[in-house]
Amino acid sequence: MEVESTNSINILTSGTVVKGDITATGDFRLDGTLEGNLQLNGKLVVGDTGSVTGNILCLNANIMGTVKGNLSVKESLTLYRNSRVEGDILINKLSIEPGAVFLGKCCMLDEVRQQQEQTV
Repeated sequence: MEVESTNSINILTSGTVVKGDITATGDFRLDGTLEGNLQLNGKLVVGDTGSVTGNILCLNANIMGTVKGNLSVKESLTLYRNSRVEGDILINKLSIEPGAVFLGKCCMLDEVRQQQEQTV
């Protein structure tokens, strides 16, 4: 099933807490707290006050806040200087600013594809 992408921007503001999974077709800005998984067809921005405890699947992501869970980002991920990520990352392009904290392992999508092709 293919979900049509839209230009919508979803916002979860500071002070808001959501418990449960979120699926969205557009971009998403999170300045509040999410306790659940997040799946997007667009870009995710986790602001300075944003916090996610759960797994994330998206097209692109900019993390300035906290993520405790695994990230699967199809294109590019940027971890900014005050960010904290505790979990494994599956990514195509990764940028980490000095001061960012990353606790986990990172696999590049091209490497995973090559390993899968070698085992077939």
